[in-house]
Amino acid sequence: MAARLPDKPKDYSGYARFFSHTSFRKKLKRTASKAGRKVVYAALVLYYAATDKSIPLRQRAKIYGALGYFILPIDLIPDFTAILGYTDDLGALMWALKSIACLLYTSPSPRDRSLSR
Repeated sequence: MAARLPDKPKDYSGYARFFSHTSFRKKLKRTASKAGRKVVYAALVLYYAATDKSIPLRQRAKIYGALGYFILPIDLIPDFTAILGYTDDLGALMWALKSIACLLYTSPSPRDRSLSR
């Protein structure tokens, strides 16, 4: 019998209590080369989005939860596991990014600005 996927993605908001600015910076320094560019980029986008006061509090709680999950050394797939170690962390970060994607400000490109004149 085939495994059934859950209807809703896991809610990582509960991990917010594990987030702190210092532990986030330490984790990035320690694991940036092992985690890969996508994980580091997603973590940094979320980190800076969390400081944006235009993001609703509920969404920021999701961001801090995903970043807290990223910081924790013990999670679904331990970070020291070769190849797969950061896939669950990336999943948590992508979950948070997806929930705030429509709220992120993107500045118009120079071409778009020139067309609007």
